[in-house]
Amino acid sequence: MTGPVHGTLHHVEVWVPSLERTTASFGPLLTALGWTPYQEWEHGRSWRLGTAYLVFEQSPAMTAGDHDRLRPGLNHLAFHVEDAAAVDRLVDLLTAGAVSNGGWALLFPDRHPHAGGPGTYAAYLADADGFEVELVAIS
Repeated sequence: MTGPVHGTLHHVEVWVPSLERTTASFGPLLTALGWTPYQEWEHGRSWRLGTAYLVFEQSPAMTAGDHDRLRPGLNHLAFHVEDAAAVDRLVDLLTAGAVSNGGWALLFPDRHPHAGGPGTYAAYLADADGFEVELVAIS
């Protein structure tokens, strides 16, 4: 039996101002990408794909309440998506009924789906708390 590839991510933990809002926004996205619920506790939730997992925690130890992707720290999480049609389906899923799905909004709509530059097909979205994801199809 072989283990994970040396140097690959084991997990990422993101502290969030509202676990409820984050679960509402990231839950449907991660499920659509093939991640499965992994752990759940009073202040956190995690999803797993392969050997990596992603943790969201509303920690009582946080010293600030708001995330700003333009400040030092996490700017965005980028996920591989199988193809351009899958990117489009995910954008439709996440932006339809924004209130019910955590408030995902398309960023850079004037350059979508090529905001990443020539030869890319990607969507950039931000949820109600300002966390950004990139969904990218490599051709």
